[in-house]
Amino acid sequence: MRVPLNRVHPPWKALPLRILLTGIDGSGKSTAARHLTHAITSRGGRAVLLRTPAGRRTMAAWWSRLGRAPGPRLQDTLETVARVANALSHEVRLLRFDGVVVLDRGLACQLALREARGLPRGVLLPWLQRVLPAPDVVAHLDLPVDVALRRVAARGTDVETRAGLTALQAGYRTLPEFGSFTLLDADRPARDVLDDLLALVHRETSGART
Repeated sequence: MRVPLNRVHPPWKALPLRILLTGIDGSGKSTAARHLTHAITSRGGRAVLLRTPAGRRTMAAWWSRLGRAPGPRLQDTLETVARVANALSHEVRLLRFDGVVVLDRGLACQLALREARGLPRGVLLPWLQRVLPAPDVVAHLDLPVDVALRRVAARGTDVETRAGLTALQAGYRTLPEFGSFTLLDADRPARDVLDDLLALVHRETSGART
């Protein structure tokens, strides 16, 4: 569905609107988040892009230099600290913001990683999901693992395995909240994905939120 960009404009109603982008590595989350933010702001709307990474790429470089990686529980602990710190800093920043908040990853991503690693959900992350403002929309960028692997290899900034991405894909689908996610086909041109995201924003900022 193509939504003219001039239909996504201020004044925003019942904002801030939070849209969270999730998906396996190579699904195009960060690219889509940038494109969506730019599309809104270029037409005079207010939007902010906030990233909630776990630092996996940086940590992978550390483990490579050390010649060994810690076990999955320690990796998860370090990633959770980074992810939670980012999420909490976002809340401070958003106290006075009244536009569209585009979230590139979130706490659900760490829970999916836990599922992929065979770790329990724990207490802290589910509790934070309950007490922090929830995203109005979770857009899950879905695509075949083979396509994701090719994209990761092409960008050349990190390394993923078929087994790892397959486990993460299954981890997302195992999440109790996955049924509420809006699935978008990410195996398409970036413009088509952007159109779908703009349609979601338009839906949430039109009569449905007045």
